[in-house]
Amino acid sequence: MTIYSRKKFQEEVPEVSTKIWACTSDVCNGWMRANFSFEQSPTCLQCNSPMEESEKMLPQLVNSNDINRAKNSIPVSE
Repeated sequence: MTIYSRKKFQEEVPEVSTKIWACTSDVCNGWMRANFSFEQSPTCLQCNSPMEESEKMLPQLVNSNDINRAKNSIPVSE
């Protein structure tokens, strides 16, 4: 007798300490990854309060915009 499962095997994504922007309001829990922010000091998109730098353990992601910026900022030697 064979038993089949519909659940697919999902590999575990490693969590890393990630820089974030956290909302400073006591009644809001908004936050965003720092490398996905377009501003130097963003405001919370949920309540428009200022945000402060912080860190959080999050699944590791690669922001392709960071990679493209790094490639464009490297001088090409001729």
